[in-house]
Amino acid sequence: MDTIRLLGTGVLLHAKQMSRSPLEIVISLVDPLVYATLAVYLFRAGDEPHAVIEAAIGAGMMAVWVSVLFGSGGAIQKQRFQGTLELLMLAPRRPVVCFLPITIATAVVGVYGLLATLSWGVVVFDMPLDIADPVAFVIAVVGVVASLGMMGLLLASLFIMLPNANALANTLSYPVWMLSGMLLSLSVLPGWTTPLSNALPTTWGARAVREAAEGGAVWPSLAVAVGLGLLCLALGAVAMTRMERRARVAATLSLA
Repeated sequence: MDTIRLLGTGVLLHAKQMSRSPLEIVISLVDPLVYATLAVYLFRAGDEPHAVIEAAIGAGMMAVWVSVLFGSGGAIQKQRFQGTLELLMLAPRRPVVCFLPITIATAVVGVYGLLATLSWGVVVFDMPLDIADPVAFVIAVVGVVASLGMMGLLLASLFIMLPNANALANTLSYPVWMLSGMLLSLSVLPGWTTPLSNALPTTWGARAVREAAEGGAVWPSLAVAVGLGLLCLALGAVAMTRMERRARVAATLSLA
């Protein structure tokens, strides 16, 4: 119960901090609307008006992924700049327990992007908001938040060793968008990308949310997304401990 209370308090604390960051506010307010506008026009230009809601959901998932990706790296950088990274590493809890609330909070904040793209499509483009299964849709979004938060922990374990974590974040942004099939069908990608796509929680999470909106089989995709998220959590816990030890030996933990 103490661990659950710690995770809940940490998620709330870091979500509040992100909501007061000018950079996070701009990214959360502007980026999702740009993604949604481009997606709607692309799908309409392709004579696929029936897929506009699919485009809005894909753009929203892109916003969630960007929030997790840059939030995980930015959180580590922020701890470095504030001089609290060492304190987190010296806390009586395992590093995974201290950093998991940060990465989950980034996914929680990123949900705004999903809601914003759907609202933007309804208000500006007269998109019919027909969610086939609203309950499954909410559960799928919660599962996506959890799985991407755990994936963010694995990324954060790599960011500890990088004085400039944003460089890695910029590199991972677009490839994951494409490999996850957020705005384009995975069938148009080369065959060798299929194993990579299937290994990403973002692929199955986006599929689960889309199926909940369109009336497909939500639970198998959601189960795979959560399962891959748990795998990322386990790998992230091991990697974070090893990265911490390496950073201590190389004296690079506090370098900014």
